[in-house]
Amino acid sequence: MSNFWHTLKNNRTKIWVGAITLLLVLYLVVSLQRSLLLLGDPNPVAKGIGAAYLVLPVVGAWALIRELLFGARTEQMAKVLEAEGGLPVDNLPRTPGGRIVRSAADAEFEKYKAEAEAAPEDWRSWFRLSCAYDASGDRKRARASMRDAVKLFRDQSPAAGR
Repeated sequence: MSNFWHTLKNNRTKIWVGAITLLLVLYLVVSLQRSLLLLGDPNPVAKGIGAAYLVLPVVGAWALIRELLFGARTEQMAKVLEAEGGLPVDNLPRTPGGRIVRSAADAEFEKYKAEAEAAPEDWRSWFRLSCAYDASGDRKRARASMRDAVKLFRDQSPAAGR
């Protein structure tokens, strides 16, 4: 039984992603059903609302697929880096509350920024820069850097799964 709990603990994020994905899919199905009901109504206003409401499941499904692929590719890149011994080591000092000390993260960031500038076509440098942005608290730039890493990874790896 302890093996079950160990597996559960190691896959906690995947379980949450699966649960949220399931809820979003349920919402998208209900939205699609409601939009089709409104489109079938003889009232032109209801038809207009149904047509507008039809956009929600389409956009939601697109966003869901895009984010799931992003997560899968990010995990794939992390596994490659781990196998190569190239993952950044999380050894930054932390506050008593568990947050990374910002000055230490900013100092470490410069190293990864210089690496990405020196090798702009290497997805590994962009992956590590994304981790440095995240440690420094800049989530927007971390995500943008990871998207750059994913694009380079897909372009450089035929087995990466386009």
